[in-house]
Amino acid sequence: MDSSEQSTTRSKQKSRKFLKSLIRKQPRDLLLVIGTGVSAAVAPGIPALCSWRGCIEAVIEAAEQLEVLHPGDVAEFRKKVIKDRDLLVVAHDLIRKMSPRTGDTKPNFFQDCLMEVFDNLEQHIQNPVVLQSILRLMERGTMVLTTNYDNLLEIFGQQQGKPMESLDLKDKDKVLQWARGHTKYGVLHIHGLYTDPCGMVLDPSGYKDVTQDPEVMEVLQNLYRSKSFLFLGCGETLRDQIFQALFLYTVKNKVDLEHYMLVLKENEDHFFKLQADMLLHGIKVVSYGHCFKQFPEYVQDLTAQICKQRSPDADRVDSTTLLGTSCVDCAKRKLGENGTDSPKKIKQSDNAGASFLSCASSQLDPAPTKVEPQQRSCFNLSEMTFGIAVTVSCL
Repeated sequence: MDSSEQSTTRSKQKSRKFLKSLIRKQPRDLLLVIGTGVSAAVAPGIPALCSWRGCIEAVIEAAEQLEVLHPGDVAEFRKKVIKDRDLLVVAHDLIRKMSPRTGDTKPNFFQDCLMEVFDNLEQHIQNPVVLQSILRLMERGTMVLTTNYDNLLEIFGQQQGKPMESLDLKDKDKVLQWARGHTKYGVLHIHGLYTDPCGMVLDPSGYKDVTQDPEVMEVLQNLYRSKSFLFLGCGETLRDQIFQALFLYTVKNKVDLEHYMLVLKENEDHFFKLQADMLLHGIKVVSYGHCFKQFPEYVQDLTAQICKQRSPDADRVDSTTLLGTSCVDCAKRKLGENGTDSPKKIKQSDNAGASFLSCASSQLDPAPTKVEPQQRSCFNLSEMTFGIAVTVSCL
């Protein structure tokens, strides 16, 4: 890129606009839904992380090498990956093929194939910008769930000294703690994690204990009603059967909700149709740019904008805050000036508020607001939602 192109890019970045309704959200009011686009941006060297198609192809390759799938089945699944539009169905068929005929998904060879595909993930982290942004939001109370089998976020977070915890839907108590906001650095893997052979499921039938538990379902669905979900790198998440079972089937009046999805605007007609369609489900579709390379910088800049917002808690003052201490100091000085050695206990009265404000205004100047430099980010996706077939992009 020559200097003129760089100048043009910088100019476009400076003029980038964000939805005020999004950047004015408090981090604790957001819930990030992480899809394959995040993994693709972080570790582009692993094709299996880049898309559902890439993941399925890699699993088929591993199954062939490990000799856990009949050669005829290998050939058949490779044809399906090329021809079938509904890759989630292909993935479901593949996991069933490598599972016991009883229908039980454990034990099965699918986990072994994923372990082969995702071996030594930490060595493949090339661009952690998106992960840094996610951790920054988590520090401020943002919750995170993912449809991914990988644990790139947890690996990176642990490298940064964060007490990351991977969760799946098999542990009811931990799910409830996470859903109630008690697991600050917890990442809920709704499909399970490749490192845990007992927790990985593609079919909702594997989570009957969860979907038929009123307490768990109410807590999870309340998140969809009370939080603003921000979909990052999500291609077919809204068509995902498990995601639908957990959050969408029984949540009424979705048009009244306010969720957000970052997508690639590759085709304007498709993009604006998707925008209109998704509003019916309470989701605002936002473009991060015209190429996938813009995704990491867009996410970084969006995070900076959100984190600039002043928390409502910052305006709450009690006797333990700096303002309260300053007022006590004022009282002590006044008593000292009047020749009193020790202050008497201050009686609560109607004048206390006025004295408090008077002391505060005389002792403190407002702290300058730190404005962080804007940086850019981006992401890519192929979007198929609720039976609406709208291809935005293929990873």
